[in-house]
Amino acid sequence: MEWKNLLRGLLIGATDLIPGVSGGTVAFVLGIYDRLLASISGFFSRDWKKHIGFLFPLALGMGTALLVLSKGIDYLLTEHKEPTQFFFMGLVLGVLPYLMKQAEVKRNFSTKHYIVLVILAILFASLGFLNTQENVEPITSLNMTTTIGLFFSGWLASMAMLLPGISGSFVLLLLGVYSTAINALSTLNIPLIITIGAGVIVGFIVSSKGIQYLLSHFPHLTYAMIIGMIVGSVFVIYPGMASGVSIAISIITFLLGLILSFSLSLIKKPS
Repeated sequence: MEWKNLLRGLLIGATDLIPGVSGGTVAFVLGIYDRLLASISGFFSRDWKKHIGFLFPLALGMGTALLVLSKGIDYLLTEHKEPTQFFFMGLVLGVLPYLMKQAEVKRNFSTKHYIVLVILAILFASLGFLNTQENVEPITSLNMTTTIGLFFSGWLASMAMLLPGISGSFVLLLLGVYSTAINALSTLNIPLIITIGAGVIVGFIVSSKGIQYLLSHFPHLTYAMIIGMIVGSVFVIYPGMASGVSIAISIITFLLGLILSFSLSLIKKPS
């Protein structure tokens, strides 16, 4: 078992709770993104045993973060939204130098790559103008309709989780079930957690193969898409200009996030 993945899982799980911050981005920063995709897609093959040692500690860390931190994240976003969101903005922006280095942008990007990058950045930035406020009470019990809806919500969110720059939580927010997911985690509503979790697992299996294909056959174009999505997601996270003492605090939290993310990208990556 690769128990160092427990900490990695905690970091990925914590970011997956945040609308606008992608766990896939953290996996990129930590240098395990390619292996994560390979392990997920290979787990249900004959070679599943060689992948379980990588995935189990990672999943354990992610699950622990989701259960333990859900109330704290909800509190920070409710009571200290601006400093918290600026911290997440710093985390997201800090990964860009690493991604650009990995993609060897100056050598590999042509006009078409930059066009794709800009288009996706604009498309994702425009998501910030959508009404993502949930005015309905969280779902607390299941019937046939809610079970199907929550399952496919988890499926769509997991596809987003694996793509750096796209937040699974933001997808849940757009679908109107983010408060339901957070409430289920906070109150340990097992039926709802299982329903959404089953959709997440199926989505992981399906989408990991598709993303692997894109990275194998169209690596430069895929990197251009990823960078564009990350740039666009910053505008989604941006909470507006803080006021009063929050300005200073927000600047500090932004710099902390930027430094943390950039520092993680300097860590020697596993071979």
